Amino acid sequence: MLKNQDKIFTNLYGFESSNLEAAKKRGDWNDTKKFLDLGSDALIQQVKDSGLRGRGGAGFPTGMKWSFTPKKADPKDGKPHYLVINADESEPGTCKDRDILRNDPHKLLEGCLIAARAINSNTCYIYIRGEYYNEAVALQRAIDEAYEAKLIGKNACNSGWDLDIFIHRGGGAYICGEETALLESLEGNKGQPRLKPPFPALVGLYGCPTIINNVESIAVVPEILRRGPAWFAGLGREKNTGTKIFCISGHVNKPCNVEEEMGISLKELIEKHAGGVRGGWDNLLAVIPGGSSVPMISKEVCDTVLMDFDSLKAAGTGLGTAGVIVMDKSTDIIKSIARLSHFYKHESCGQCTPCREGTGWIMRIMDRMVEGNAKVEEIDQLYNLTKQIEGHTICALGDAAAWPVQGLIKNFRGEMERRITNK
Repeated sequence: MLKNQDKIFTNLYGFESSNLEAAKKRGDWNDTKKFLDLGSDALIQQVKDSGLRGRGGAGFPTGMKWSFTPKKADPKDGKPHYLVINADESEPGTCKDRDILRNDPHKLLEGCLIAARAINSNTCYIYIRGEYYNEAVALQRAIDEAYEAKLIGKNACNSGWDLDIFIHRGGGAYICGEETALLESLEGNKGQPRLKPPFPALVGLYGCPTIINNVESIAVVPEILRRGPAWFAGLGREKNTGTKIFCISGHVNKPCNVEEEMGISLKELIEKHAGGVRGGWDNLLAVIPGGSSVPMISKEVCDTVLMDFDSLKAAGTGLGTAGVIVMDKSTDIIKSIARLSHFYKHESCGQCTPCREGTGWIMRIMDRMVEGNAKVEEIDQLYNLTKQIEGHTICALGDAAAWPVQGLIKNFRGEMERRITNK
């Protein structure tokens, strides 16, 4: 269990003010100039040494991602480098970034400055979900404070480095959480994923080298530098280091966001922080451990599984955004997954045929499964359909639509068959 002194987000619940003065008292913007003076290579190496992996879902090593940008902006082609922060938090079950934006925005802004220095960028865009109105207001207030205090802007923190930060409010499309669709939207186009390669680190925003990172990934960077990468690497497990904000919702007594050590057991996470499962642990039916796009796990797996990238992958699911959705035995599990199928059908951008056609097909079959108006052999047809979508699309939305259904068939096939035969 994470000790209080190791917590990074000390104002996650907004008990204190989010303004600059209060943020500085909590340690933000301390020694920032010293970090900027280290230069690009040293900053990237320290983040690599910490073992920080992206907190937006994919879990890609952050320092390695930064290292993919060209060392310097090439004077021949005159292309600037861009830093883009993905605050388009639209994954069902996930609400961690909104608390950072609302209550600890200066952690993010300081992280933006350090990350921009590491990738030689002078411009940062924060792409925020359109529905996050209050969060956008709080973030803009923090940006104004930082400009006024000369922490960002020209000669930020007296370091000789310039950084401008802009907020771009999205239109509320789930697909724009995919990094290349986000770039398209930022450029004023329809939010549709791009083919990769080329990858954004070389050809990103406006055709220039661009790094896209999640809010939480960037917000932890200043504290890693202040306390040293060895401190962060000492938390959690090997290759799954540091702390993580978990969003616990569903059938628990106290739904909450909580910062915990990576590798904590799922049972301990739910019982110590969320007041336990409604009706007791034995009343647990299943858990979706990483936001709606990862396969659910049964109670037998929940008893022992650890909450980190590799443990959950070994259990046939994923950490994703760490949006823990708890379902007790009162849940209509088939209807729950059908509800997610409606969501992915609605949010598909329609660019790829397997996703455009397949999500609608899944939704219609799942609606019949809920009512029991199906044949038992259609369960295998449904599974084969998800396999035709998974891995056959430009972005991961097709996978996200397929995995919840695969998790249902794997863990609750008997319940699906019973509903059909009882009908």
